[in-house]
Amino acid sequence: MSMTRTPEKPPLVHPLWLRLTHWLNALAMLIMVSSGWRIYNASPLFNFSFVNELTLGGWLGGALQWHFAGMWLFGLNGLCYLLINLVSGRFKRKFWPLSPRQFFTDLSAALRGRLQHADLRHYNMVQRAAYLFVMVDSILMALSGLVLWKSVQFPLLRELLGGYDAARYIHFFAMSALVGFVVIHLVMVALVPRTLLAMLRGR
Repeated sequence: MSMTRTPEKPPLVHPLWLRLTHWLNALAMLIMVSSGWRIYNASPLFNFSFVNELTLGGWLGGALQWHFAGMWLFGLNGLCYLLINLVSGRFKRKFWPLSPRQFFTDLSAALRGRLQHADLRHYNMVQRAAYLFVMVDSILMALSGLVLWKSVQFPLLRELLGGYDAARYIHFFAMSALVGFVVIHLVMVALVPRTLLAMLRGR
């Protein structure tokens, strides 16, 4: 008598909570960056403006409303992501330890197109450093955004960031760094498309 064996499911790469926070974060970033560009255009820091067709809100008031909506989604979703990572121990498992020597080895391999990524459950040193950088950058962007939004209510934070005008530059460069990360992230996804499938299906 023959028995039919049920094929084993592929190992879980990303749990459901991680996939939800990932896609909610992507939505929040899209809202905040596109509306932020419209806000920037109303009072540019540099001698250029963003193309209005790439911005969100239609006008300054509308852009501010979209930006505040994205801010709450970005902040609350990011807080959930950090708390679950810390409480579950995933933060230590996935992002620690960091090895500068291994980082440069992996970076060199990545630039030459030779970085192996067979098991999506494990992050290489370049991924660890990039994700940790984004976490710190997002916190800096949120803190500088608080100064721009409620400067009078956060005088100590305003002074720590060098004043209101300095906070504007910090917010702009933090946003630029985040957009740069997203661009590189999308290029990597295009090169290794199964990472997108793992983020959609979990396996």
